[in-house]
Amino acid sequence: MPGTSGSYLKLSEEKGGQCKHIDDNLSEWKHNFTQVNQDLVPLRDPITFSWYQINAYSLRKEGEGTASGIINLCLNRQKQTDKQILKNVSGVADPGELFVLMGSSGAGKTTLLNCITFRNIKYLKITGLVQMNDVPVTQTELASQSAYVQQEDLFVPYLTVREHMIFQARLRMGNGYTNEHKMQRVEDVMAEFSLTKCQHVMIGKPGVIKGISGGERKRLALASELLMNPSLLFCDEPTTGLDSFMALNIMQTLKNLARSGRTVICTLHQPSSELFGLFDKICLMAEGRTAFLGTLEQAEEFLSKLNAKCPPNYCPGDYYIQLLSIIPGQEEACRRNVGYICDAYEKSTKGSKIRRRSRSVTIKPDGKQWENNISSINTYKVGWWAQFQAVLWRCWLSLMKCPEMTTHKLFFYSSITIFISVIYYHQKLDTFGVQNICGVLYLFLVFLNSKNLSGVILSFCTELPLFLREHKNGLYRTDVYFLSKCLVDLPLTVLFDIMFTGVCYICIGLNHDVTRLFINIAVTSVYACIVVGMGYILSVAAPNPVIAQTMLPVLIMPATVLGGFFLNIESIPPYIRWLTDFSWFRWANTALMINQWSDIKGINCTEPLGDCFRNGNEVLQKFGLAGPTIDVHFEFTQAIIALIMMFFLTRIISFLILLFKAYTYDG
Repeated sequence: MPGTSGSYLKLSEEKGGQCKHIDDNLSEWKHNFTQVNQDLVPLRDPITFSWYQINAYSLRKEGEGTASGIINLCLNRQKQTDKQILKNVSGVADPGELFVLMGSSGAGKTTLLNCITFRNIKYLKITGLVQMNDVPVTQTELASQSAYVQQEDLFVPYLTVREHMIFQARLRMGNGYTNEHKMQRVEDVMAEFSLTKCQHVMIGKPGVIKGISGGERKRLALASELLMNPSLLFCDEPTTGLDSFMALNIMQTLKNLARSGRTVICTLHQPSSELFGLFDKICLMAEGRTAFLGTLEQAEEFLSKLNAKCPPNYCPGDYYIQLLSIIPGQEEACRRNVGYICDAYEKSTKGSKIRRRSRSVTIKPDGKQWENNISSINTYKVGWWAQFQAVLWRCWLSLMKCPEMTTHKLFFYSSITIFISVIYYHQKLDTFGVQNICGVLYLFLVFLNSKNLSGVILSFCTELPLFLREHKNGLYRTDVYFLSKCLVDLPLTVLFDIMFTGVCYICIGLNHDVTRLFINIAVTSVYACIVVGMGYILSVAAPNPVIAQTMLPVLIMPATVLGGFFLNIESIPPYIRWLTDFSWFRWANTALMINQWSDIKGINCTEPLGDCFRNGNEVLQKFGLAGPTIDVHFEFTQAIIALIMMFFLTRIISFLILLFKAYTYDG
């Protein structure tokens, strides 16, 4: 009968030998799993994982996210709605088993996986009990003995497979392992998951950057989590986005992991017949309840007694999903059938046995087990300095291999440098020259602002989900990541600014004092770093790069208008003049203007009937930077101090926002 492990493989062989061909392709993996030496990181003791009477309620408020919900929030009229998602769900997964949670969309399988792994439960109220080997566990205790592979694979796209594995080994394997042991473990795990052939291939990003295949990405995610050889493995929808052959490869990998003595628990939406034959035990979910839990043969026997036997030559996985789905237009009848099946399971001998096995004889299930969720669910395996070295190494590799941040940026800077140098070449100190020089100084700031802001948002914001996940898993600290990003971005930011500003300064013929040249470069370099810091703030504050980019005009426009070029600061009403103190444009423009004009004694007048500037002090007076009551040297010193303070302030603010996000992240 259908449903037994291997029966569908046999059926396919009789119809054309397709599965035999697939088994031949999988033979390499089977060999790897039996041949790899695991002495470096031996497999831990087997784990029997159980959950008892899990109930989950949604804590979102009624109408949240809608217009009426916002109005009710303002009027303080929102009502708390506790919608029950899971209802008295119990289960047991034993060592050596491939345990699969199945159900249609909305059945509750992902919520159950989140509950038993203590993840993504910020908006849930949960009661029940989770145990390992009949001992209740906390989030940290579970994470220290298990691995969790999430549905979405997140990687640094410009790293190769080998570089990614080395980075993971440096942070996941503690100080008890030498560097040679870590590299040997990387080799073993890559061989175990058949990643050796693609070890020097860039990981890439699907649809954006060409890299390894979808199946290799999923195997790489598994390999990363299994460096420390845990006995318990959770996988959320491991076949999402894969074709049928790659999906079978991944499930065969999980099957082999289970055969080695691990407990493997995963969720699947609708497995094919080939995949279904690999399962050791299934848990059918429907409407937040358990419809069945047991082996494939037991599932067939149970449904046969309810006159719901799977038809001949029909995939049991498809049939079970359809049987327990809520069909639009037939909701009432479907819910009645689902309720009948779930009630029958609860009253069955099998259901009673599972509840007895998962129940603790000493602890009463409540919600306290889920209350102490900390930002990092795992303790750091290595110290601060080792974390910093590893993260800095990865950040530098990623930056150097990113064409948008190196070759493309170099070409763009070179093009703009040549363009501005040619257009403004060799300016004279006359009426037109004064206008052009003042304009080009401000153009320096506009260009550096737009280019550095957009670049940082794209590079920093896209890495944020990966950072939050890795920090949650206890790979490295928030300050380690932030400091590494800052140090890696700093050299290229300053280098490109020196190239741009230095070449333009000489070609345009600005102040001929060599000291003024270096001051100009120093000011624009600090200014560029401030812009990068503002980009950090936008990146960590915005939920995604699209929103961050839409926020750019809101940030740039006020700072530009209040910068002192388009508007004389002295003409601004006193009650809003204080806003100019927060304009990095203003302080940089002040420093550049004073640096350029403060010692210029003679300017040729080419407009006999108009007002002419006769010296640099008059130019500064026009922009409100000099005058009877204004000390030019004080203004310059004040501008330099303000720029230095803003350099540090932008990074402190962005770090605090990042720290808050990392602490409250529940992924």
